[in-house]
Formats: sequence, C-alpha cells, structure tokens
Amino acid sequence: MARWGEGDPRWIVEQRADGTNVNNWHWTERDVTGWSSDKLKQLLLGVRLEGEGGSCQLTEVTRLDGEASINNRKGKLIYFYEWVLKASWMGTSNTGIKYKGTVDVANLSDENDMDDLDITVSLCKDEPNTPLLTLMKNEGVQRVRRALGEYVDHLKSEFTQGMILPTANGPSQSQPARPQSHVKANRTQISSTVLAPSMAPSVAPSNTTGVKIPTCSFFLKEMFLTSSDELYRTFTNQEFVQVFTHSAAVIEGYRGGRFQLLNGNVNGEFVELIPDEKIVMRWRFKTWPSEHYATITLLLKDRGHDTELKLECSGVPAGEEERTKEGWKRYYFEAIKQTFGYGAQLY
Repeated sequence: MARWGEGDPRWIVEQRADGTNVNNWHWTERDVTGWSSDKLKQLLLGVRLEGEGGSCQLTEVTRLDGEASINNRKGKLIYFYEWVLKASWMGTSNTGIKYKGTVDVANLSDENDMDDLDITVSLCKDEPNTPLLTLMKNEGVQRVRRALGEYVDHLKSEFTQGMILPTANGPSQSQPARPQSHVKANRTQISSTVLAPSMAPSVAPSNTTGVKIPTCSFFLKEMFLTSSDELYRTFTNQEFVQVFTHSAAVIEGYRGGRFQLLNGNVNGEFVELIPDEKIVMRWRFKTWPSEHYATITLLLKDRGHDTELKLECSGVPAGEEERTKEGWKRYYFEAIKQTFGYGAQLY
C-alpha cells in the first residue's frame, strides 16, 4: 500500500467533510447543453465576412439539435458533445442586392476533428446564382469552422471549474476559513520563481492535483517595425524562436503542434493558426499546477510600415498575473525587438 503522499494520488483514501467522490475516483457529470446552445448561437451569429462582390453574415441559427456534457472519471475530464446545426445567411452585393441561403453542419462531435466537419452552404430556393455563394463556400466555411472550434476551446477552458474536487489538504466544508489560506499558500509557492531561462528547477506544489485553481486574465499591446508575416513566423518557426530566446526550442508550427522553449520552462500547444493574422495557444509555465494551461491569443494587424500585436491571456493562476505579463514583455516582446531590430514605441 502506498504511503501518504506517495504513489498514484487517486488510490490514497482521504477524509472529506462532504464524504463524496474521494480523490475524484467516481464518475461525476455536468450537463452543459444549455450553455453550449447559447455559446454556439453567440459565436455563429458573429460570423461576418467581406469579399470583392459584397458582404455576407449569419443572421439566425434555425436548428440546434444535440447535447453536451463534461465528465470527471478518476481525476480526468472527458468531454462529450454532439450537435446538428443549421443557420441562415444573408449576402449583400456591392449594388445592394440581397441574397439568402443556409449553412448546415451535420457532425459537430467529440469524435470528429474540426477539419473533418461537414459544412454545406447553399442558396435558398429560387435565389439566383451569385458570386457571394462562392465567398460563403470558401471563406465562409472556414469562418464557421473557426467559430465551432472556439466553442470547443471555451467548453474545455471556461466551463470545467469545480469538476475536479480538492484532494490532499483540500478545502473542508466544516472549516470555511481554511480554503482561503490554502489557496493563498499555493499562490505564494507558485509565484516564488522568476520567469527566466536560467532559473533553477523548482518543485511544483504536490497538493495541487485536482484542486480548483482561481484564475485571472490580462491584455497587452505592442508595435513591431516589421510585416505581419515576418512577426507571425517569429512566433511559429523553430529557428526564429531559438534565436530570440538564445536557447534550444521545439516548435511544431501547425495546429495541434507542441512547443517548448526557455530551457523547458515554457511549453504548450498551438490551438489555432491563421497565417499572418492570429495565433491561439495553450500555454503554461512549468511551476504552475500540473496540467494547468492558460489560453494565449495573439492578434496581428499589419499597418503597412509596422504591425500591431494584441495579446489576450486568460486562465492564468491567481497571483501569477504580473509575473506572466512581465515574462511576455521581457522574454518575448523585448527579446524579439532587440534580436531582429523590430523595435518600436512600447505601449
């Protein structure tokens, strides 16, 4: 039998004041169908695009059949979702003529990759043919696919708090004052290390497995004296990353690709890549609680002589905001500018 604090923590029986789901061993489930329905409508109705012939947008979600749930089994989260969707779209030509059509998605499911989604675009009956249909079948389909991918990302990042219950030394219902001091102790231990390539390895808190982590968000903006394609490549090309970090790195610059840099202190995965425009990644610092990732979104806007970069970061462990923010400024932004000569006025 494993000693206390050793071996697989799922096998260690602990005392819990509520007496339920010790160490998250039992199956628990949360129905997120209603939340998913609202989120899908919000994301789909935000799809708008413009082309040479005019503009198009989704105007109504006319069918939304399916269900979604999050399950916790043995301390692991499992996501189930299956949806059949139909939406209406309207196109307006440059001459003001309006066209109506539909978008059908038959297989949004946890069993299918986002690239395998069946998305069908058509014009309504009796509508004359228009170049806007081609726009919707090409760029419109990609925008819809991107919106559905964001739904899955939100499902996995925003709606899971509370699914994994505290284990060793976790909060107790009979002692309401202790959760606050327990969380504060974790924050102190996590934030005691400075984000730097030369930092000495530190041991992550052993009692964070399965504990709900308070998080925070922040935003940054920088200008770089380079084109958006060059700046995009700087973040997604292994050779570029190794140059500005002055250390070995592993960068798999494709969707689902992993990355590791700054002597292994930073790692994660690319969730979404739109060349020269957008980079979304699951990002973590190695002293954060095990398997906890923040979501980093980089938006690039080419302004001719320079490129504006907006960073949106969510899911940072509480107390880690300033360290993470300063780490991005110093070891990404300033390092890139100094290494490649992309210096510009800091915001």
